[in-house]
Amino acid sequence: MTTDRGDGADVEAADRDNGAGDRDGAGDRDEAGDRDEPGVIERRLHPVTPLRRAWAPVAVLAGWAVHDPSQAQQQLTKLTTTMLLAGLAVLLPAAALYGFLSWWFTHFAVTDTELRIRTGLLFRRTAHIRLERIQAVDVTRPLLARLAGVAKLKLDVIGTDKKDELAFLGEDEARALRAELLARAAGFAPETAHEVGEAPARELVRVPARVIALSLLLIGATWGSLLTAVVVPPLVWLGTHSLWTVLAVAVPLFGGAVTSSAGRFVGAYDWTVSESPDGLRIDRGLLDRTHETVPPGRVQTVRIVEPLLWRRLGWVRVELDVAGSSNSVLLPVAPRGIAESVIARVLPGVTVPDASLLVRPPRRARWCTPVWWRGHGIAVTDAVFAARHGLLRRRLALVPHAKVQSVRLTQGPWERVWRVADVHVDTGANKTVTARLRDAEEAARLLRAQAERSRTGRREARPDRWMQR
Repeated sequence: MTTDRGDGADVEAADRDNGAGDRDGAGDRDEAGDRDEPGVIERRLHPVTPLRRAWAPVAVLAGWAVHDPSQAQQQLTKLTTTMLLAGLAVLLPAAALYGFLSWWFTHFAVTDTELRIRTGLLFRRTAHIRLERIQAVDVTRPLLARLAGVAKLKLDVIGTDKKDELAFLGEDEARALRAELLARAAGFAPETAHEVGEAPARELVRVPARVIALSLLLIGATWGSLLTAVVVPPLVWLGTHSLWTVLAVAVPLFGGAVTSSAGRFVGAYDWTVSESPDGLRIDRGLLDRTHETVPPGRVQTVRIVEPLLWRRLGWVRVELDVAGSSNSVLLPVAPRGIAESVIARVLPGVTVPDASLLVRPPRRARWCTPVWWRGHGIAVTDAVFAARHGLLRRRLALVPHAKVQSVRLTQGPWERVWRVADVHVDTGANKTVTARLRDAEEAARLLRAQAERSRTGRREARPDRWMQR
């Protein structure tokens, strides 16, 4: 434990997991030259892929037009009909040729140890993705891709922020490749990985569409955006008396208010959570269907979000912090009892602390954060560190002791006057959970105890082998 006290006194008990911890991502994704191996069969993407990639030259022109609309308009006015047709006659074949060549020179192959993706016409690029570092493989089917019978494969790899993807593959080929990659990542031999197939899944929760729609109507942000769209245009009219100015302001405001809520509904439509040996599977989407996997053992933090207007109905939202993954929502809305049962699947052996077990800060903390100090609270169980904050929109964060990377205590000058301090718990997903405004002596004890619980938890935790069949 190191101590450094100044104007922003900072006491840190760091117990970082150097080496085989949740932040170990070195070498997950390597870019190198081509390496041909005997017996390795390279495959191409679906033949419909050139249609997707042919839009790249058109997108460049569209981007230029958006970046400099006045110049683009001047150039268009100079074009005659003959020049325009000639330009299209050159642009469309060039775009088609670009799409075809980019598809022709893109290959992928699965070897004994890695997934290899080779791309590039002039500048060759080969990505080597180690199979044991793959933690989730998601299948996405945008609307047009569903009509064409193809799908996109996205890979979550430990230690990388950006997902690698294969777009597009035939739907059957995408499912078969996903099953093969997961089987190889789980340790199956290459000769048997093809025979394993996709692991069976058991449905746990299906969120009805009417519940999703009602939950969006009961969120303050929805009504706030609608109120802004109703109030601002009349004020603009009073100030300018210009109809065009009012329309220029009103249309984006109304459009944003409607599309934000409608977009969330479309994205969460038919939200289904299923349990399989791969982890918890999430299927969702009205237009674009997405098939995601939450790998157990990689979840760093679970958050239970409880908006004010949801409390009477007993609804909550469950969010996740997963190391090296973009998966962030487990359940968009669900009754609290069902949500807690699903959380128990993600964090085995963890029980969500009851609200009565959460200890509030001392009353003198109100001088640091008036009114809102009542929304803070903590509870420490044998399995998790739990911290809550928020009065109108409550958020309860659960961090398993084995996932804590470091613990810090901070105390500003005003907090020092009232003898309170904050305890920060850092996780492997580069996120922090904070217990605000704790009594200074309590915070010091919590700091030492949490560092010890984290060390013990990591020693006793099972390996992060996230898929067992």
